[in-house]
Amino acid sequence: MLIYSYVKFRKKKSVIIRMSEENFKTATFEEKLEMFYGKMSEKQWNDSIEQVIYMCRDYCGKCPSHEGTGEESLAFCMVGKSSVITEKKGCLCGQCPITKTMSLRWEYYCSNGKAIGLSQAGK
Repeated sequence: MLIYSYVKFRKKKSVIIRMSEENFKTATFEEKLEMFYGKMSEKQWNDSIEQVIYMCRDYCGKCPSHEGTGEESLAFCMVGKSSVITEKKGCLCGQCPITKTMSLRWEYYCSNGKAIGLSQAGK
């Protein structure tokens, strides 16, 4: 069975990814990153970040490490470390749907940096 994943962007552009359901479930972050984002323009990448930010507001925005800091940014797994969050008080990254969808394996992106950087650092 093939699954089709549609990554939608503003202005009605989409990237269509085709792969077997089993392959998708077992693909690593790095494999999914290449499938989803390997062929995107910078504009499409930035649009996808906006979509992730929308999805993350219920996780990053309610995270114990985020609350009460005055930090306004979200989606640290994509955008990188916060310059405002300095204390690790708890992490909701593991509950975020982006973690499962993209096979993320790290925590505390707000303090540790974005997933791409963690992957490249071999962590």
